Amino acid sequence: MAESARRARGGGGAARRAARTAVSFETARYIERNIPNFEVLTEEALEIIEQNADAVLEEIGVNFPDNPEALALWREAGADVQGERVRIPRGLARKLCCTAPSTITQVARNRDRDVVIGGRNLVLAPVYGPPFVRDAAGGRRYATMADFEKFVKLGYMSKWLHHSGGTVCEPTDIPVNKRHLDMLHAHMTLSDKPFMGSVTEPSRAQDSVDMCGILFGKDFVQENTVMTSLININSPMTFDDVMMGALKVYAENNQACIISPFIVGGAMAPVSVAGTLTQVLAETLAGIAYSQLVRPGAPVIMGAFVTSIDMNSGAPTFGTPEAAHITYGAGQLARRLNLPYRSAGSFTGSKLPDAQAAYETSNSLNMGLLSGVNFMLHACGWLEGGLVSSFEKFVMDADQLGTLHHLARGVEIDVNAQAMDAIREVGPGGHYLGCAHTQSNFRDAFWKSDLLDYKPFETWSDEGARDTQSLATARVEKMLADYQQPALDPAIREALDAFVATRKAAEPDSFS
Repeated sequence: MAESARRARGGGGAARRAARTAVSFETARYIERNIPNFEVLTEEALEIIEQNADAVLEEIGVNFPDNPEALALWREAGADVQGERVRIPRGLARKLCCTAPSTITQVARNRDRDVVIGGRNLVLAPVYGPPFVRDAAGGRRYATMADFEKFVKLGYMSKWLHHSGGTVCEPTDIPVNKRHLDMLHAHMTLSDKPFMGSVTEPSRAQDSVDMCGILFGKDFVQENTVMTSLININSPMTFDDVMMGALKVYAENNQACIISPFIVGGAMAPVSVAGTLTQVLAETLAGIAYSQLVRPGAPVIMGAFVTSIDMNSGAPTFGTPEAAHITYGAGQLARRLNLPYRSAGSFTGSKLPDAQAAYETSNSLNMGLLSGVNFMLHACGWLEGGLVSSFEKFVMDADQLGTLHHLARGVEIDVNAQAMDAIREVGPGGHYLGCAHTQSNFRDAFWKSDLLDYKPFETWSDEGARDTQSLATARVEKMLADYQQPALDPAIREALDAFVATRKAAEPDSFS
């Protein structure tokens, strides 16, 4: 439920000013598209890619290294297992994928913030995984737990962001084997939006399930999806035992996994769009099928993290037309499998929240909306090819996510939208500023940024001639100053604190 500050009693200008300046924690509902998906592949092209992906699985196969349990499951299912190589007969992976649900409801501890992933919906989640952070005051530096907590608070207070995410930055001041406990604790206590679990080791995935048992109740967790976690495939066509171990824990406990190749075209996949889509489909089919071998009906999301490469430097590039073609095409393939789809984000290779970052991010976000993405990780805060979580870019991106909400609404054509009364009232040579239709609709007629500057030059100059990064810095400071922690049952909080303390005391610190 949105926790808006109560409007002050009284009328006139004072009441309106109070309403405008009141602290608000309003969160928009996840996007429900009322616009068509953009499709780039013909029926013939889709069939060719699907046939080629089946050929890859049957003739070339995929590797499941250091995972005898997975090999045994595949062998029992009818695959040809030779050493660590699994060759999957044509049609078997697709048949296994049929038991995966087409939509997933992820429950939040604030039930008004539950999200439905799949269908025509789009759920937006923040940046994931960078070891560095950047802000205007401190520059680029290794991330700390204090930084992590700030991002969780910003995500909680961001209107257009539906999900708290997972590793919004990597807190390097906490031991590797224990930081997942602090990160989950922060998501559970500093926000009441949905969140992600740990995947860096199977026991950490189990810790995530156990902590959710404290937060939601053990029986509730077994019957409901309360986490969505990221399982990356080690492209090309390798399913490492750590990620597969985490996948197994989550599948067994009815928790959702995004099964996603990590593709840099020209390095981990062919340079061609069709070739990359073939590999993406083969990898996701194998990964999703394996989840269904662990537990038929386990909730999964078909992922596609795809970018191209600069052939001179070897650095990944973002916001490119090739990445768009692949993202659009992967969306078509996911819909043919009747599976939720994860892709896109606020991608940029820029080192700063500058014009390059804005161009590349805009291309990537709109690509995600139009391609039919259902779960968009990295929707705000991404910088420097995913190495950096930026505070300023977080709020810049989070503000712009509002445009996706409004674009997705489509074009209304009811009587009010037709505006014939306004056209008749104004007539030739008039203006619409004072007409009844404008007066009735002006508050909601246009999307308006909460960050960007629309003031006249003179006012902008008098206020310090601030650029967008400066405005974002001020917004970060204000949001953190206004933050109010969502209420949590003290007994649950104490139980979470005790679990984290006990698990941390059970083993020595490790930074490797």
